[in-house]
Amino acid sequence: MSAKLTSPQDESDGTSPYDRTRMLENAPAQPLPNKSVISNYKGFVAGVFSGIAKLSVGHPFDTIKVRLQTSEKTQFRGPLDCLLQTVRNEGLQGLYKGATPPLLGWMVMDSVMLGSLTLYRRLLLENVFSNPTFRQGKTTAELANEKLPAYGHGIAGMMAGATVSFIAAPVEHVKARLQIQYAAKKSDRLYSGPIDCTKKILKAHGFHGLYHGLYATLLFRSFFFCWWGSYDIITTTFKEHTSLSTPAINFWAGGLSAQIFWLTSYPSDVVKQRIMTDPLGGKLNDGTPRFRHWKDAAAAVYRESGWRGYWRGFVPCFLRAFPANAMALVAFEGVMRALPD
Repeated sequence: MSAKLTSPQDESDGTSPYDRTRMLENAPAQPLPNKSVISNYKGFVAGVFSGIAKLSVGHPFDTIKVRLQTSEKTQFRGPLDCLLQTVRNEGLQGLYKGATPPLLGWMVMDSVMLGSLTLYRRLLLENVFSNPTFRQGKTTAELANEKLPAYGHGIAGMMAGATVSFIAAPVEHVKARLQIQYAAKKSDRLYSGPIDCTKKILKAHGFHGLYHGLYATLLFRSFFFCWWGSYDIITTTFKEHTSLSTPAINFWAGGLSAQIFWLTSYPSDVVKQRIMTDPLGGKLNDGTPRFRHWKDAAAAVYRESGWRGYWRGFVPCFLRAFPANAMALVAFEGVMRALPD
């Protein structure tokens, strides 16, 4: 299924704003329409509410996931035990530790992610999939109606994932360090909050320290190939074989494709979290670093827990994937419709 590239105002047909970023209908691509100040305003506000919805639903699951991924096996018996201990010792607010960085970052990350995704789809469609040089044997008429295949969407997703990694890496790094602070009192924690954490890391290790885990983030987000490729396949299947409305299809396709993404990428996320929560050492005086390279962290996970270690914390992550992405979509579309043109 292929959606036309439209401006944010064009939602009267019920098409999801996420879905409208997916690809150009025909080649050659038409130039982007001019965006008014109101259009940019609507997209910005909708992005804020999308981030709030995604974080409100998903962050408690993420906190449990990170704690299970990075703690000793004996500390928690499982996701439920981790949840109960967190609430009992730290209150409900303990589930939202480290929430500020991703909340602020979602606006920028969603903009970069969806914008670059659209750009890469367009470039792939114009320069590869509808280009006679690469598609020999196709007639001009056939190339004019060429559509981006599912694996083309996957390639665009992988490229967009790499692009947004340069924003996501420091945000996720700070978030992860805040999430593994178990002390109930702020005075007993190394970091009092995201700003304090960022300042201390920058002072002790510079930007290199803030971007600790960048390569692991790039590897993890390369699995966006599976996310956006499967999103296209699921959407096409629902369009052809069901009578669901467009918003309903977007809801189900978005949630299911997010779960496919986590099924394929989760082991790399475990290793990424180990790297991002590893002591930085030096002037920060937070301990002795254990991992110099990605492979060291990956080997440590296997040495400690075997292959099951790569899936520790998967249940809360998998449970989070569907509702968090579905609610983000509902919030984004609702705000876009409610705001005046």
